[in-house]
Amino acid sequence: MSTHVSCQCQSCTIRGLTGPAVLITVGVLFLLHQLHGGYLDFDNTWPVILVVIGMLLLASAFAPREGHIETQTSTAVPGAPPPPPAGAPPPVSPAERR
Repeated sequence: MSTHVSCQCQSCTIRGLTGPAVLITVGVLFLLHQLHGGYLDFDNTWPVILVVIGMLLLASAFAPREGHIETQTSTAVPGAPPPPPAGAPPPVSPAERR
């Protein structure tokens, strides 16, 4: 089971909407291209995608971050033994014990 806790602050919620908003924008642009017979092709409308992304990033930057949860990154490898304490003798291999 995953112990990942997602942040529920407004800033992270808005940032999470960026992907779906871009996908919907591209879909609407393709629909307009089909309805207007090629006048609204992608060469003329790609700045709209940049505007949508910019608006969402601005909204995310100005949204309150109350209750924000920082992600914790662990550098430890699961299942790896802990490092020996400082000053301890180095481990001896079974061949050296004989």
